[in-house]
Amino acid sequence: MALKDKEVMKLWDDAKLPFGEKTAAEDIPTLQAFLPDPAKANGRAVVVLPGGGYSGLAPHEGAPVAEWLVEAGYTAFVLLYRRGTNYPNPVPLTDAQRALRLVRSKAGEWGIAADKIGILGFSAGGHLASTAATHLTEPDPAAPDPVDRVSARPDFQILVYPVISMGEEGHAGSRLNLLGENPTPEQVQNFSNQTRITEKTPPAFLFHSTLDDVVLVANSDQYVAGLEKAGIPYRYVRGEYGGHGIGLNDCWTGDCLTWLETVV
Repeated sequence: MALKDKEVMKLWDDAKLPFGEKTAAEDIPTLQAFLPDPAKANGRAVVVLPGGGYSGLAPHEGAPVAEWLVEAGYTAFVLLYRRGTNYPNPVPLTDAQRALRLVRSKAGEWGIAADKIGILGFSAGGHLASTAATHLTEPDPAAPDPVDRVSARPDFQILVYPVISMGEEGHAGSRLNLLGENPTPEQVQNFSNQTRITEKTPPAFLFHSTLDDVVLVANSDQYVAGLEKAGIPYRYVRGEYGGHGIGLNDCWTGDCLTWLETVV
């Protein structure tokens, strides 16, 4: 089935929706597709995760980002993932992994290379993107749902002023919404994603401003240190570029597109 520009797709049929007990729009995880001009299409895809502290989704980190990617030849998908205290861990990760699997399972139909599918996240969406990149699960070749038979590992990750740690240097609101009021030390450690990096972690691009006083630059610093230790290729744009939530900005977007040409 051909994909249509701006098409919104449910990640699961209603009857199969995991953790699904409500029917309001915000309770149904979806992907919206943004398609490049066929003359520009490069066969690569990016799943975009807006930030919002695991409570909302910032509009300027969704569709405008997808349009930027489309202009560069990428097929983009904006994920409306479930969030908030009604949908703590593992619900957001379940949605992100399903989105990656859905795109990969349809890659042939949609003109996408199955090994060139990445993830891009802002702020708490960056935490979710890094979680998808570091909490890897094996596909089930015997799964009744064919989508579950393919890998959810992103081939690359783009993290823009990301929350990485669930510790003191992290973001209290994101930790509350994801892990609840009293997370165990084991939960905090497990979802401080700098501790999860291995040789299987995909290449990464990170942007973080040293002036960000909402999500401290220490988050990205720690993640980059982990990538360095594991020998994972990365590009890190770090400096005095403004406060939190600047979204698309020339201080990182050009570097990001240049970096992408080296890894996919």
